[in-house]
Amino acid sequence: MMLFRSSAAICGALVALAVSVTVAKCETRGGHSNAVVDATSGNTVVGAASMYNPFRPGKEEGGPRTASGERYDPSAWTAAIKTSLRRKFGGVQFGVRPKFALVEAVGKKVIVKINDVGPLRPGRVIDFNERTMRHFDPSLERGVIKDVKVSPLAGDDWTLGPVG
Repeated sequence: MMLFRSSAAICGALVALAVSVTVAKCETRGGHSNAVVDATSGNTVVGAASMYNPFRPGKEEGGPRTASGERYDPSAWTAAIKTSLRRKFGGVQFGVRPKFALVEAVGKKVIVKINDVGPLRPGRVIDFNERTMRHFDPSLERGVIKDVKVSPLAGDDWTLGPVG
């Protein structure tokens, strides 16, 4: 009987610990979300987004280089901004540390690294790599996402990926 009570007490303590950890994680995420809103510079750009993938197997080992000098990685949280917006997003260029942006569309938010630029099609302000596009369009059937809000983020200590 004593062994049963000890086991029940341990089980209860573990459940309490699991609940407190879950609550702490939720509170941390909420704080991160508020920090993101506070860090946006007010230079929000609205337009359409599409996906780009310059990787051609066999062309370059590890994928082609982006404007920042990094290799294109379809599994990272990255994007290319329209060339004319380069200055607004920290002057994305070779050898300069990439900048970050908060992207909002279809009821979702994500922090991406802006590590490339390009002459995008008219009306488009940003091109996502594959992972980022799949966040907003899991089946990749849309092709273009309209009314995307892109806000530059101050600083460079951001955790990439979904927010909230």
